[in-house]
Amino acid sequence: MKRLGIGYENYKRILDDGCYYMDKTLLIRDIVQKGGMVTLFTRPRRFGKTLALSMIRTFFELEYDRDGNVVDNSRYFDGMKIMGAGDDILSLMGQYPVINLSLKSAKQPRFFDAFWKLREEIIREIGRHEYLAVSDRLQASQKSAFQGLLDVIIKRNNLVELLDEETEEGLLKKEMPLFSTAIRILSECLRQHHGRNVIILIDEYDMPLENAYFAGFYDEMVGFIRSLFESALKTNDALERAVITGCLRISKESIFAGLNNLEICSIRSTNFGEYFGFTQDETEEMLAHYDLADKVEEVREWYDGYLFGEAEVYNPWSVIKYVSEHVASHDRFPEPYWANTSSNAIIKDLVYQADEDRKKELDGLIAGRTIEKRIHEDITYDDVYVDEDNLWNFLFFTGYMKKVSERKQEEDIYVTMEIPNAEVRSIYRNQIVSWFEGIKKEADRSVLFRAIVGRDGDAIGDFMSELLEKTISTFDSGESFYHGFFISLLSGMPRYAVRSNREEGIGRPDAVLYPNRPKDPAY
Repeated sequence: MKRLGIGYENYKRILDDGCYYMDKTLLIRDIVQKGGMVTLFTRPRRFGKTLALSMIRTFFELEYDRDGNVVDNSRYFDGMKIMGAGDDILSLMGQYPVINLSLKSAKQPRFFDAFWKLREEIIREIGRHEYLAVSDRLQASQKSAFQGLLDVIIKRNNLVELLDEETEEGLLKKEMPLFSTAIRILSECLRQHHGRNVIILIDEYDMPLENAYFAGFYDEMVGFIRSLFESALKTNDALERAVITGCLRISKESIFAGLNNLEICSIRSTNFGEYFGFTQDETEEMLAHYDLADKVEEVREWYDGYLFGEAEVYNPWSVIKYVSEHVASHDRFPEPYWANTSSNAIIKDLVYQADEDRKKELDGLIAGRTIEKRIHEDITYDDVYVDEDNLWNFLFFTGYMKKVSERKQEEDIYVTMEIPNAEVRSIYRNQIVSWFEGIKKEADRSVLFRAIVGRDGDAIGDFMSELLEKTISTFDSGESFYHGFFISLLSGMPRYAVRSNREEGIGRPDAVLYPNRPKDPAY
């Protein structure tokens, strides 16, 4: 059996280490034939976007070793599906200089720190092409511009020393204009040196924006990302094509202003649906490879259900984690592996801010029902809470909802959606349980305990009703849910221990409070 590359995001490393790889190489062909000059893929977190960009880079990049010799990367595609794509596609292998940026590390609590992290990423990529500084093919102006970038990097790379000389505000005024144009300058120099236009790859472009929204500096980050993209993708004659990945499609007005060469491929797009996530055949093939063919139905129930265009796919991260743990222990229970890899802040806020109608909808979803909502893809983090539709859109496009069907009414698209699988349903449930715990801690349970000691059923009912009014609705939930909630409230009553559904005498009460001291009554 091949080893499982859990956490691997580098295409070459997966193959060099002999890891199991699900062949998605035909994505390269389709980007050439169906993509735009700039293609944006929006998919949920952990669905293989970073690995896909690494594969694209390995295929296209004109790469050199330390001695200046061209690296032949064709061996990484031996036996892969792309090798049957035809000479017009294969002739592009190893022909382009590539600029590769990942924006996923910009998660700092202040704008200055987040910008500095993005600055470091740009510096890293400039340093990867440092040979341009001694190129005899660059024009004098280009060499001067590139050397200027290197000089800034060398002189201003120690943040502590810089802050001794200048304020953060002063540094931002100097650094932001320079680094917003650095990718275009690098592109022009690469084209002049290699005689070929440049391919630009940008991973997790919206991560800095999500972080900035929750940290409180969204407008500043939008301004920098917009300037960077305009320079690199809009006014860049050296651009051959670009591929960008992210979780959300941020509106053109905020980020992609005037970018007319942009092809957006969201989860609703027909093309490219099978390239992010595992198809049914791929999942069954993988399970069979690891002697887990008897687990097909369990894996389907837990991790299937995502509909990207016309392709139904499984969550690849969860399938890989499932296989890894079940190879070691065949009969262990499935788990929600995706829960801790993606931010659930929006779900938490959905529950916290829910009105009565939304509580009913959420309760119905957990019970297996559907809802219908108007869908629009151009959203910003600023707009998420403006109205209810925006929040459901966010959940839909980030993988917490699945399309069942859709219809058009005048100019609007309405999508009927549901929770895609058991894994995501467990995320909702656990989020609600943790929220209940927070409300329970905030509640003064001494009122409940006094009502019990006083044998006051009405007061107990009033306490429960008031508490439940702050949580999800009382509609469409089984008795067992409220039974468990009530038991958790009783836990912690001084000098008593609670037991649930225990045989007592000739019956079985729902709950019994047993006293620690024999002389005290039980309830």
